[in-house]
Amino acid sequence: MRIGELAERTGVSTRSLRYYEQHGLLSARRGPNGYREYAEEDIKLVSEIRSLLSVGFTLEDTRPFVDCLRSGHSSGGSCSESVEVYQRKIVQIDEEIRVLLSRRAEVAAQLAQSCPGCFVRG
Repeated sequence: MRIGELAERTGVSTRSLRYYEQHGLLSARRGPNGYREYAEEDIKLVSEIRSLLSVGFTLEDTRPFVDCLRSGHSSGGSCSESVEVYQRKIVQIDEEIRVLLSRRAEVAAQLAQSCPGCFVRG
């Protein structure tokens, strides 16, 4: 399938698909006419990339998941390298939560000092 069809079937722009290709996450073959040609399996790769990006993974974080799918696994998260990325991301999210809770406590304390008795939702 050509890039426009892959974009339509995955809901990703052609620009993003070229970007994924530029970073080695997708491999387009070139047809005799020079157009990019993608395989049916690329739909699953793009869906995996898109899903991971939507929950905060970086493009580089997606690489082990893509490699896992390319090696024949039914899930991009079933390889040990992918599990490591999941674990690292959870640690990062936990740290972000700690930072946000600390900021919230600081702001709530400032509010309480500025406006005794003001209600803090949460």
